[in-house]
Amino acid sequence: MNPQIRRLFLAFSFLFVALIATATYWLWRAPDLEARQGNPQIVRELEIERGLIFPANGRTRLAANRKRTLEDGTVWYLRRYPERSLTAHAVGYSTIGRSRTGLEKSMNDFLTASNANLSTIFDTALDNLRGIPRVGNNLVTTIDLDAQRAAADGLEGNCGAAVALEPSTGRVLALASSPSFNPNLVESDFDSIEAITAPCEPAAPLLDRATAGRFVPGSTFKVVTAAAALDTNTFTPESEFDDPGFCTLFGRRVFNFSDQGTPAGFGRVTLAQAVQNSINSVFCNIGKELGAGTVLEYAKRFGFYERPPIELPSEEVLISGLYRNGRLYDPESESEVDPGRLAFGQERLVVTPLQMALVAAGVANGGVVMEPKLVERIVSADGDVIQDFEPEEWSTAVEPSTAADLTAMMVEAVESGTGVNAQIDGVSVAGKTGTAETGVAGRNNTWFIAFAPAERPEVAVAVTLSDQAGTGGATAAPIAKEIMEAVLGRNA
Repeated sequence: MNPQIRRLFLAFSFLFVALIATATYWLWRAPDLEARQGNPQIVRELEIERGLIFPANGRTRLAANRKRTLEDGTVWYLRRYPERSLTAHAVGYSTIGRSRTGLEKSMNDFLTASNANLSTIFDTALDNLRGIPRVGNNLVTTIDLDAQRAAADGLEGNCGAAVALEPSTGRVLALASSPSFNPNLVESDFDSIEAITAPCEPAAPLLDRATAGRFVPGSTFKVVTAAAALDTNTFTPESEFDDPGFCTLFGRRVFNFSDQGTPAGFGRVTLAQAVQNSINSVFCNIGKELGAGTVLEYAKRFGFYERPPIELPSEEVLISGLYRNGRLYDPESESEVDPGRLAFGQERLVVTPLQMALVAAGVANGGVVMEPKLVERIVSADGDVIQDFEPEEWSTAVEPSTAADLTAMMVEAVESGTGVNAQIDGVSVAGKTGTAETGVAGRNNTWFIAFAPAERPEVAVAVTLSDQAGTGGATAAPIAKEIMEAVLGRNA
């Protein structure tokens, strides 16, 4: 090779390697630099055509861009949200002032093509070399818009949340919180968001109640207690109990919710019947027999006391468990916890709807709890798949035989127990109601968790409403039914 050509080749090779190295360095440093207030990184990101966000079917845009051309000819790309309040909490928002929430925040590196993926780095370096504006990667979420709409419609006018999961994969099919807000107004008319009212105080429309709302679970937690009772072989579905209508704790009577103050009771019942009719006294005595430590151990197997590994900012995902003075509390001694009240979901226990959906999904999946997934895949602007998010096991909660027993009992609860309002024609539904007292008369947290079809589950759901006078079977179960029907295609 001619020496001059060789030197020219080496020079160009050096410049190319230097370009790639420099681009790689700044891409790696981008998150750190972005965190510094006043950095021109804010302006640079506005010049990036931010990646789009899609639901599972990929046909509708949940987050898109609109161009704004400045006087000097600079083009900024500003966010818009075509579905407005429908997916506001899951998708979140991204503003000029760099305020972000939801997937817009947690997946920002991918959406701005600032991630350290080799393919993205190479494409970005070439674009810079050619003077082409950077284009972000697109997100395809797991959200089923039919299920999401059913959840939002069912929650409308209430304060509460709903979560739907695919039990075998952990895919999040719906993640809804009410009241919601229009993310298009965060920058232009934030006062209108602050003015939103709801039948709870505060209305807190920006709070994602599905992942960060704290609710007393009430009788839905009986599924966890029953799991502990069965999995430890302490009880069987046929184990018998006497129900006088109340359980005595520390010298005081705790009544079944459905017959407060009228302790007639159900008489002689089995554990299966106690689940079917949600009998507090039976679970109170089971809790005393098992002890708080065992009940909490099984709660942890379902994911309590850990932050669910969903692709959202950590501050937007609350950990479920016992709380004391506003802080997560893991007791060192069983004597610190009332096992009877814990067993039927009271005590100082608070949970998120996401966590209770994971409980239902774990039972539906034969005792294995899958990691909740909100992002299906990341795709480049050219359509190349940058990253696929594969299903991953999070924990094994119970043995398959225990899950089968729980399923059978939950089916009875829907067929002829407290959950009859969740029945779907031609589909076997497994479910559990919950009505948790808040300490204020006539203001309960109402719940319903379920999955269907019971024999081969495709969807698991948790619905909760706050400040309700009715029961979970009357208020939450019908909403869960609508969500399950949407996923199963039964509401066409």
